[in-house]
Amino acid sequence: LNSLLQRKLGQLDKEALELSNKVLGANPDFATLWNFRREIFLHLEKEESPEEMQALCKAELAFLECCLRVNPKSYGTWHHRCWVMEHMPEPDWARELELCNKFLEIDERNFHCWDYRRFVVQRSKVLPQDELAFSDSLITRNFSNYSSWHYRSLLLPQLYPDPQHQGRITEEILLKELDLVQNAFFTDPNDQSAWFYHRWLLGRGDPEPTIRCVYVNRENTSLAVAFSHPVAVAPASHDLIVFGDESPLVVRWRTPDGKNKPGYMWLCDLPTSALNDHWPQHTFRVLWDEGHVQKECVLFKGHKDCWNQDSVTEEQVFRCELSFEKSTVLQSELESCKELQALEPENKWCLLTIILLMRALDPLVYEQETLRYFAALKAADPMRCSYLNDLRSKFLIENSVLKMEYADSRVVDLSQKGLTSLCH
Repeated sequence: LNSLLQRKLGQLDKEALELSNKVLGANPDFATLWNFRREIFLHLEKEESPEEMQALCKAELAFLECCLRVNPKSYGTWHHRCWVMEHMPEPDWARELELCNKFLEIDERNFHCWDYRRFVVQRSKVLPQDELAFSDSLITRNFSNYSSWHYRSLLLPQLYPDPQHQGRITEEILLKELDLVQNAFFTDPNDQSAWFYHRWLLGRGDPEPTIRCVYVNRENTSLAVAFSHPVAVAPASHDLIVFGDESPLVVRWRTPDGKNKPGYMWLCDLPTSALNDHWPQHTFRVLWDEGHVQKECVLFKGHKDCWNQDSVTEEQVFRCELSFEKSTVLQSELESCKELQALEPENKWCLLTIILLMRALDPLVYEQETLRYFAALKAADPMRCSYLNDLRSKFLIENSVLKMEYADSRVVDLSQKGLTSLCH
């Protein structure tokens, strides 16, 4: 109460710092007092010399270390430490790295400490290869370290970027990492850390949003655009532009539900002048992202509608979990996982990975085998039956769409499939 009274009275001095020490030393999660201490430091910066501020900051860091011993996962304490280091005249970043090492030895999954370490690394210009070596040491000591596996996924694309796929790594490094992660899940198949990292290794990069389909309806005088990712479009956006017969059209965009939140589908009403029943054809072209992405379709005389959509087979639309470019790598991983599954028949992570690998390799060839693995996975993990049934339904719907395209048909038969949800 005295500290709060001092703040109200504007008493921003060293005595106020000392008084708040007692409270924060017992309970470091008192956010108001950390704010008060920052106000005091900002006030003292105007009055004290750089040498005196350096001494004050050193004392503050020592106090913060005591608070972290009370609660190593205190949000307020770690945040205040970042603030002090940024206001310290001569910060000792090497010592902060040592502090992180000390706390990660105590609890290697302390994500507060991991966040602080990334802050220190960024400010002190530590080389990514040094941090990768640090990650190596932690994983070698204990495979069950999700934070360290995740850290590798941030470091490796910086050190070994794949020139063809943003956010991915070169094949040489990929194969080395696959060996490492296989050692991890063969050592402890039930630990999820390595399995998540394995999925990242075989995953796709983050592709930029693209236009999947453009549809024009003559009767409704409307145009619809379907994207690969949810996007935000302002009603009178200059990011999404429509041309009718090479002339720009003034339109207003909306989502099907009218909420105009980021979504896959955006609609607009076309000007009546854009459609003439007597013309042999109309060409509509849609541009997105300053023209980097575009798609057009042609509406012929006498036709009610027209569309231009990506091929779900050629564009690999449904293979979004894992990459498909390196099929030999995927096939090798599938064989390794099947070997492990023979040893650990009820391991849910192994069963799920097998399903995703088969889906990435060829969803139709492996369809029946995938369904058998789904049955085994539901038996091994009954608490997640509803999720697995929905995932199974999603895959079956996608397979039906693939079969429809291969048959050059516009009819999708979803009967007798035991679906529990409708996706897409």
